[in-house]
Amino acid sequence: LNPAAIKAFNALPNLNPAAIKAFNALPLLSNMFYVYVIKSKMDGNLYFGSTNDLKKRFAEHNSGKVFSTKHRKPFELVYYEAYKAEKDARNREYNLKLRANAFNQLKRRIYESVKI
Repeated sequence: LNPAAIKAFNALPNLNPAAIKAFNALPLLSNMFYVYVIKSKMDGNLYFGSTNDLKKRFAEHNSGKVFSTKHRKPFELVYYEAYKAEKDARNREYNLKLRANAFNQLKRRIYESVKI
């Protein structure tokens, strides 16, 4: 895991200590690729993405370094999937973003996590 990403995440404002502790305890592996769902605490909207360093990417979203989400921060991580192959993660992200069926099925599976 990237120590700089963890330090940046821990320095974010408006995060409760329990959330930071839980996020740091996630069993993320450096040789995996992740598809993730974050929810804006500002407007409740969901954002999907993929990365090989979930903690760093989450910190980037919350610090305003991601152009597409910088005006919707802060975020909470509500779901992620791990893949060994990057192509599998990218295909899953593509399906979630462009196929309403895949997106709706996932929303039904994680309903309690994303409801406002």
